[in-house]
Amino acid sequence: MTTDMDELRDLVKTVAQGQTSILTAIESVSERVKKLELEQQQGSANRAEDGDGAAGRSATPLVAGFSKTPPLLPADAGSQSPPSHSISPAQDGSSAFTSRIILTTYPKQIGIKPLPMEWGHSDPLKRGPVAVSRAPNTIRRRNAIGAHGGSYSIYYALAVGSNELKADHRPDFTNTEPAVNIGPFPQWGDKKKIVAMDPWGHQAPWLFKDAIDKEGVDLRPTIAITKAHMKLPELEDSVKSGRLVPDGKVCLNEMGELAVTKFAVEPVWYLPGVAERFGIDEGTLRRSLFEHTGGMYPELITRGDIKVFLPPIGGLTVYVFGDPARMSDPSKRLALRIHDECNGSDVFGSDICTCRPYLIFGIEEAVKEAQNGGSGVVIYFRKEGRALGEVTKVRKDPLVYNARKRGEDRASDYFKRTENIAGVKDMRFQALMPDILHWLGITKIDRMLSMSNMKHDAIVGQGIPIHERVELPESWIPADSRVEIDAKITAGYFTTGHRMTADELKAVQGRIWEDIDH
Repeated sequence: MTTDMDELRDLVKTVAQGQTSILTAIESVSERVKKLELEQQQGSANRAEDGDGAAGRSATPLVAGFSKTPPLLPADAGSQSPPSHSISPAQDGSSAFTSRIILTTYPKQIGIKPLPMEWGHSDPLKRGPVAVSRAPNTIRRRNAIGAHGGSYSIYYALAVGSNELKADHRPDFTNTEPAVNIGPFPQWGDKKKIVAMDPWGHQAPWLFKDAIDKEGVDLRPTIAITKAHMKLPELEDSVKSGRLVPDGKVCLNEMGELAVTKFAVEPVWYLPGVAERFGIDEGTLRRSLFEHTGGMYPELITRGDIKVFLPPIGGLTVYVFGDPARMSDPSKRLALRIHDECNGSDVFGSDICTCRPYLIFGIEEAVKEAQNGGSGVVIYFRKEGRALGEVTKVRKDPLVYNARKRGEDRASDYFKRTENIAGVKDMRFQALMPDILHWLGITKIDRMLSMSNMKHDAIVGQGIPIHERVELPESWIPADSRVEIDAKITAGYFTTGHRMTADELKAVQGRIWEDIDH
């Protein structure tokens, strides 16, 4: 009986291998047909440019069995019988696509063989690479859902669709190795500590070079590391006032120019771990992600075997002052600012909030810590408007901002105006934020340059102690941002000062539009 079962398994294995070979051959033929289509389309375009008339401008017949990507279905599609004739090819330019569209895949589909992925394994080769590309040589081997680039993946799609970028372009990673070495740290091998980024993402093209070269799999980094200089106008004032002292190493000169090491990180989610952080089951997470992204990623539903997702959201950038090796050295002091994006204040200097002042203050304190032999770190997350987005923020702090400024703009109503419009006070959550700290090897924070209770609780909840919390000094708070900061303090933000009563909060009022001649 055992011999019969072994023979049956061998037979099934042989059939599966044969099916895979057939699929590979079909894909090879499809790619050749696609190239022929493009050559014919280009030939047609050239004839049109040479004055071949209407015949030259018409669509060139395609290889038998294939047609150009059809136009969108009409609005009443599905409400009438299908036409007896085939859909006419598009007439308005060439396309990089054939008519074959793969909407989704399934775990036991013929030819589907994901690259092994054991999230949390300390050995990167046993953990496996993150393969998300839908390129012909990779789509069968994908072990991740989504696309590289986060929210910028849409621009990538536009570039390919408009023929500005070749669909088969592969990056040349020559001389792109990280500018500094980091890790590995024990946290990289703990699948409960890092669930929102790929700890090996900065080394992917080199760790998994064999898969790229031998199998033709499209693998790309999700982390980049470089060195740079930072110049901000306030930092020159910091030097002039004596708060910063040039040392030629961290603060380079009288202009307040800073030397910095930068880490850019794209999000890579391990779905079981993300679900656990939010206290929900993985199925609920997948369904919500699928439904509330317009059904963009069907494989969230059809590929339960794939546990990794590259979401279409912004990433983060780490700015390290001083020697990056000091971040993970428990004998060295570390000052940290976790900052969530605020375009209006950070870039354009709006005084309705304390975001840019706190960012500059955080940079100053990080530089001082580095100059004193420790490490200074500022981490900038793309979570505009408390992750509600800038349109909601402008309704809040413009939709909301508009609502506030058309009213009395009182601190007592600050969060109410947000909830009236967005339905929630804050969508940053911070549950995934500590992952970057684990990746950097940070095991304790001596000075936390933040008043946020959510950030504090998320970090401490991940087992990283915070020894001191540093609030923004009163002298740094713009007058019109008192509404924001006093409302946040009353709601639970850290302060060593006075926490207002409800009646006192009602008396805190910002500018209204009538106060200024616009």
